[in-house]
Amino acid sequence: RTALQEDGFGDASLIIRNVTLQDYGRYECEVTNELEDDTGMVKLDLEGVIFPYHPRLGRYTLNFREAQQACLEQDGILASHDQLHQAWLEGMDWCNAGWLEDGSVQYPISRPREECGRKDTPVGVRNYGYRHKESEHYDAFCFTSNLNGKVYFLKTYRKLSYAEAVQACKNNGAAVAKVGQLYAAWKIQLLDRCEAGWLEDGSIRYPIVNPRARCGGREPGVRNLGFPDKKYKLFGVYCFKKAGEAAPEKGPGGGHPNRV
Repeated sequence: RTALQEDGFGDASLIIRNVTLQDYGRYECEVTNELEDDTGMVKLDLEGVIFPYHPRLGRYTLNFREAQQACLEQDGILASHDQLHQAWLEGMDWCNAGWLEDGSVQYPISRPREECGRKDTPVGVRNYGYRHKESEHYDAFCFTSNLNGKVYFLKTYRKLSYAEAVQACKNNGAAVAKVGQLYAAWKIQLLDRCEAGWLEDGSIRYPIVNPRARCGGREPGVRNLGFPDKKYKLFGVYCFKKAGEAAPEKGPGGGHPNRV
């Protein structure tokens, strides 16, 4: 995926194809010519979105390794401080502390209030410093970038249990969308849907770009209704289809689950 492209004597470019989330960071390029050498530093930034995350078990249940894994499972990686700071500059306000990729624990506050470190404290990214990676537990701040596909709300003739939602997306040539995929679709593809639906982790969420009455508040964002009972609670579903994958021919059931 990587190669050096020579642009002239003593000049070269690093080419990275099929960029992934793991490619984010700083790259050092050293050019040696007999007794002379030169070093350049390049930072690769990715367009994307930060999202706070905690699993079904509840808030403050993840050590550092578990936070890393939780982000990966939701199509993301642990965010950097620079990424969280940029999200705060863009208005992010979140009152729960979460792990970052360097092992620090931080949270962004745009509207100081008593329950978030006191009302008289300044706005900013609050920093708990570097915490013990095994014994301490917090939420996670994940980062995800461009989608290689499409997230969409699947039209069905009735609300679905979680198992039915999984089968419905599968019948439609897709999979239930992950949290990071829904955030990327909201932020980058401007997905706006005032209907709650299942996601892969068992949570219920929906993306709002243009806030309006009865759609969960005055601010744009991804609304989170928590983790309901997978068997007995019924909702719609958000599916994810990879780019270039055509939907299979629909059988008698189409994209809908079969009745049991």
